[in-house]
Amino acid sequence: MGGILKSACLVVGLAGVCLLSGCASSFFPGGPSVAGGIYTEVSDPAQNLAVAITASSGAKRGEASAMGICGLVAQGDSSLEAAMKNGGITKVHHVDHQVMSVLGLIYVKTTTIVYGE
Repeated sequence: MGGILKSACLVVGLAGVCLLSGCASSFFPGGPSVAGGIYTEVSDPAQNLAVAITASSGAKRGEASAMGICGLVAQGDSSLEAAMKNGGITKVHHVDHQVMSVLGLIYVKTTTIVYGE
């Protein structure tokens, strides 16, 4: 009985380490975001996306989203290209990234938001 208890504790401990690691809390393409274990809804600058920035103020806005359920099914196009097309943008000023998740990976939606001309 002691061997089973030790194995269960080891599995729970390893799962805890994985869930609390940086990869679990910042797996979003726009860069590190804060992540709540029950609910997350944050907007961050997309600092890790390679984007040529122009000097304009970014009068237009375009969005593109993708979503996933339980880490099993995912769909959508949250690419920079799709967001630019949706906003009619040809010159990018800056890019933001928005993440909404419920219970970790039960439901996740990522949105790329592009500002430009």
